[in-house]
Amino acid sequence: MRREETVHVAFVGNPNCGKTTLFNAITGAKLKVANWPGVTVEKIEGEAEYEDVHMTLVDTPGIYSLTSYTIEEKVTRGCVMDDDIEVIVNVVDASCLERNLYLTLQLLELGKPVVLALNMMDVVEERGMEIDLHRLPELLGDIPVVPVSAARRKGLDILLHAVIHHYEEGSKGDVFHYSQEIEEKLTELTRMMRTNYPTHSSARWHAIKLLEGDKDVKTDHPIEVGHIVDRSYEKEIIQAKYAFIEGIVRETLFYRKKNKDGTDQADALLTHPLWGVPIFLCIMALVFFLTFAVGDWLKGYFEDFLEFFSGQAHSLLSAIHAADWLNSLIVDGIIAGVGGILTFIPNIAILFLALAVLEDSGYMSRVAYVMDGIMGKAGLSGKAFLPMVLGFGCTVPAIMASRALETQRDRRRTMIITPFMSCSARLPVYVLFSGMFFGKYAHIAAFSMYVIGMLCAILVARVLHVMEQRRGEAESDSLLIELPEYKKPNGRTIRIYVWNKLKDYLSKAGTTIFIASILIWAVLNFGPQGMITDPSESFGAILGRWLEPLMRPAGLGMWQIIVSLIAGISAKEVVVSSFSVLFGVGSSEAASGMDMVVENLKSIDPGFGPLNAYCMMLFVLLYVPCAAAMATIRKESGSTAFMVKLAIFQILFAWMAAALVFQIGSLFIL
Repeated sequence: MRREETVHVAFVGNPNCGKTTLFNAITGAKLKVANWPGVTVEKIEGEAEYEDVHMTLVDTPGIYSLTSYTIEEKVTRGCVMDDDIEVIVNVVDASCLERNLYLTLQLLELGKPVVLALNMMDVVEERGMEIDLHRLPELLGDIPVVPVSAARRKGLDILLHAVIHHYEEGSKGDVFHYSQEIEEKLTELTRMMRTNYPTHSSARWHAIKLLEGDKDVKTDHPIEVGHIVDRSYEKEIIQAKYAFIEGIVRETLFYRKKNKDGTDQADALLTHPLWGVPIFLCIMALVFFLTFAVGDWLKGYFEDFLEFFSGQAHSLLSAIHAADWLNSLIVDGIIAGVGGILTFIPNIAILFLALAVLEDSGYMSRVAYVMDGIMGKAGLSGKAFLPMVLGFGCTVPAIMASRALETQRDRRRTMIITPFMSCSARLPVYVLFSGMFFGKYAHIAAFSMYVIGMLCAILVARVLHVMEQRRGEAESDSLLIELPEYKKPNGRTIRIYVWNKLKDYLSKAGTTIFIASILIWAVLNFGPQGMITDPSESFGAILGRWLEPLMRPAGLGMWQIIVSLIAGISAKEVVVSSFSVLFGVGSSEAASGMDMVVENLKSIDPGFGPLNAYCMMLFVLLYVPCAAAMATIRKESGSTAFMVKLAIFQILFAWMAAALVFQIGSLFIL
C-alpha cells in the first residue's frame, strides 16, 4: 500500500547500545547534521523508504532515563514528546537487558507506539545467553520486539516493517501498574491533565512526573496538585519499575554466570578502596613505559627516513638552483617542522592502542568508580573523571564529554580542570626533553607529568569547591554508573579507534602544523630590515627577548623557548617542530639532533640542565590548551568571557608552578 504521508521516527537508547550504528545502517549516507535548538548537542536526521512508505528518522543523544538532569536527557525527552514523533524505536543492548529496560518502561508510559530493537544479539550468543523472544513482548504489552545486529546489518527490514505496522496499530495502553495508592493519585492527576491540557498526548506520563516532583513538568504544564501530591513518590515509582524489570529478566533471560563471576573477582581487586588507585597508576605507568620503550625503537626508523628525505630534498633543490630562501623554507621550515612531528607516530599509536584496550575491556568505567571518593573531596562525582581520562587522548572530545554532567556548575568546573590532563599532543614534548636530559629515566620523567596533571586538576577543583562552600553554593554530587562485565577487546574496534586517532594526528600535521611551521620559519627569517640570516635579529627573537624577564624565574628565560611556547598555542606538537626550526636541525628528535639542540641550549645558557627541561615540560603540561580545545570550551560553555578567563588562569597557573619548581630546585642544584 502506498502512503503519501511521512512517518516520523525517533531512535532512543542508552549510551553505547549501538543506536547510532543501527541508525546509520538504515539511513546510509542520507544524513542531515545540525544542532538541537539552544544546545550544542548534535541533531542527526536521516531518510528511509520501506514498502513505498517514507520515513524521517531522528537519532537522539544516548540516555539512561527521561529524567531531565543532563543536556542529553533534556534533548531526548523534548524530542520524543514532540507531537511530530509518531513512533519510537527503542534500541536496546540485549547483553545488558536489565539496565536498558528502565528507559523502555518510561518510553511506553508516553503513550506512543514503541518498537524494541534488540541489538548486539551476537554478543548475547558469544556470552552463552538466551532471550525468550516470545515471552518478552508479552510482558511488555505485546509491543514488537525485533532482534537486530547493527554492525552486521541484520534484521533491518523486519525492524522497518514493525515500525510501519505498529504505527498503524497505535499504542497498546499501560504496560504495568503501581501500588493502589499511587494509581489512585495517577488517575486523578491524569484526569486533571486532560482537563487542563486536552490536546496533550502523554497525560499519564506527566502525571507520573508530577508525583516524582519533576520541576520541568511543573513549569511547562502548571496545575494545582498540592492536595494530591503531598510528597515525592519518585523512590516508590523507581522501585516499582525495577521490581517489574526483575520479573521480566527472570522470565526471559537465561545465561551462564561464568563471565560475571570472573568480573566480580577482578573487581574485588581493581575497584578495591585501598588498592584501586595505586593499581590504576601502575597500569598507566606500564602504558607509558611501553610508549617509550617500544615507541622510541620504532621512532628510530622514522628518524632515519626523515634525515634521508631531508638530505635528498636539499640536494634536489640545490641541483635545480632553487633560491636559498626557498631551500630554507622547504628543508628547514616545512620538512623539519612537519617531519619532526611525524616521527612521533609510533609513540602516539602505542598510547592510543593502550587506551583503546583499557576502554574496550571495560576497565575505564572502573577508574571513574575508583576515583569517586577522591573526586568527592573536590565537590565532583567520579563521573567527572571520565572526561579527564578522555583528556589523555585529546582535550577536545574530553571537553565535549562534560555534557554528561548534570549541572552547568559541574560542566564548567570540569572544563576548567580537564585541560590539566596531559593530552597526546603534549607527548612529543615529553619525549623530546626527557630523552635529551633524563636518559634511562625518561619514561619516569614523562609519566610524572600525567600524575602532576591529575593532582593539579583535583587541587583546583578542591579550591573551587571550598570557595563555593564558603559562599553556601556547594552541592552534593553522587555517582551512578554501570560497571559492565570485562570482555576481550574487539580487534576491529581497537583498530578503527587507533586509525581514526592517527588520521586526526596526521591531518593536524598536514594543516595546523604545516602552516605553523611556515609561520615560525617566517618570523625567524624576517626582521625589521627584511629577510635576515641571523635568527637573533628576527621578529621572533624580538618578541621572545621582550618576554624573557617574565619567564626567567621559571627557568625558561630564553627567547627560542618562548617563541616555541607561543607557537604551541596553535597545537602542542608545534613546540617540537619549533625547536627543529629554531635550532636549525633536520630532526630534533634524532640522536644527533638532540645532541645539537643540547649543545645550542648550553651555548646560550650554560646553566640549562634537567631542572630547566623539567620546568619546560611542566609549563607545556599546564598552560593554555590548543586553539581547537579553546574553541570547544567557548562552544560548550557558550561564553567567550569564560574561555578568555580560563586561558589567562591556565597561563598564570603554569607560570607559578614552573617558577615554584625551578626556584625550589635551584636551592638543591648547584
